[in-house]
Amino acid sequence: MTAILWFRRDLRLDDNPALVSAIADGMPVIPVYIHAPDEEASWARGAASRWWLHHSLLALDASLRRLGSRLWIARGDSLAELRRIAAVTGATRVVWNRLYDPVIRERDTQIKQALKADGLDCASHNATLLFEPWDIATAEGRPYRVFSAFWRACAKRLCEPSPLPAPSTLPAGPDLEKGLAVEDLGLLPRFLWDTGLRAAWTPGESAALASATAFLDERVAVYGAARDLPGIPGTSRLSPHLHLGEISPRRLLTMVIARHGDPTAARVEAFVRELGWREFAYHLLYHFPRTTDEPLDARFAAFPWRGAEASEDLAAWQQGRTGIPLVDAGMRELWHSGWMHNRVRMVAASLLTKNLRLPWQSGARWFWETLVDADLASNTLGWQWTAGCGADAAPYFRVFNPVRQGERFDPQGVYVRRWCPELARLPDTCIHQPWTASQAVLTACGVRLGRDYPLPILDLAASRQVALAAWSDTRLTADALESR
Repeated sequence: MTAILWFRRDLRLDDNPALVSAIADGMPVIPVYIHAPDEEASWARGAASRWWLHHSLLALDASLRRLGSRLWIARGDSLAELRRIAAVTGATRVVWNRLYDPVIRERDTQIKQALKADGLDCASHNATLLFEPWDIATAEGRPYRVFSAFWRACAKRLCEPSPLPAPSTLPAGPDLEKGLAVEDLGLLPRFLWDTGLRAAWTPGESAALASATAFLDERVAVYGAARDLPGIPGTSRLSPHLHLGEISPRRLLTMVIARHGDPTAARVEAFVRELGWREFAYHLLYHFPRTTDEPLDARFAAFPWRGAEASEDLAAWQQGRTGIPLVDAGMRELWHSGWMHNRVRMVAASLLTKNLRLPWQSGARWFWETLVDADLASNTLGWQWTAGCGADAAPYFRVFNPVRQGERFDPQGVYVRRWCPELARLPDTCIHQPWTASQAVLTACGVRLGRDYPLPILDLAASRQVALAAWSDTRLTADALESR
């Protein structure tokens, strides 16, 4: 008897329920990864996420080899590959950890039904979340749409988890043909644009645990205030590790409790709430699967987004050439490192969806391609929240002012100067709005607006008013239609 352990976005040995289930009866285990981007439909991995996956798979294989096993890699139709491996090895069980993306959920259901019909024992487990999306509901049994209420419900049930330890050995399965190497999957870029990613990140389970340890020991106590300041290392930067399952939220919560006690205490509450925000994203994705492409607030279906005529504005935003320093700094950080500070993500997203009135889906697609932590649930929630068309949106149509945001959260311009070095010599008073500097100041600082750094592609105040008027008209029209 042999068990197939199907790895997906759970690329770790620690706290891996499917792994523990596979070895529970002492039977040989075949760890398998199947590369099947076609099955992810329109949400197949972007370039930055593929880069991370390549290195994470290498790290997982190395960990398995230290246990006397290895990662068997295949490519193609997942069901066909699982059936083939089962036939070759005589496997009688297939175990995996659950995913919640709508298309993948449907695929996994079909795979489980087909494998059971073949006579195989199949089991799936939760390795991704603190709470399953169907376990948290309102008093009426409905899904939550407001984070604060959702998190209050979660907090009442928040207790110290019992993450599963990594095994010390892994019973080797039958010999298979060599299989594919990670390099055969073609996950790395053909052109070497990933220098910044390599400098900024170390994928893999060991790196995830080291990063979590350093953050919880050294920075979590100031996280509540420091996380909003892009010029300093105030965030945890654990999101890409969480996305590919190199560390589990249960392990993180256990580490918080071991070091700091009560996870709702003021010292750590801000960070634990961010784990809750991630849970909320998956809660919404599960209950409202159409929101990957459509607004949760149906009124926004009629919002007058600009289209093809704004393609140059979209390109300027993508390239960090809008002439708005905080936004440009964020977009350049994203391109260089595969990551963007969360505060700046909100500001950049607001400029795109509110001031430029470009569809939130365009921004979500760009983030999907360029973020190493591109996660369908979190990406969807973040973009719909900022656009104002999703759950937990502000009670009014909020338009972030990127100048005010920069002056408040990057007052010395540390972040802007790093990513927009052509502005580095400008004084703090105009670093976030260089168009207000006198010609004498610009000349003294070596800045030629329109040449060294672009002039703004829009008027912030005027575009804000246009966006507010567009939403007012959309809302009134929708309300009138509903009242008929």
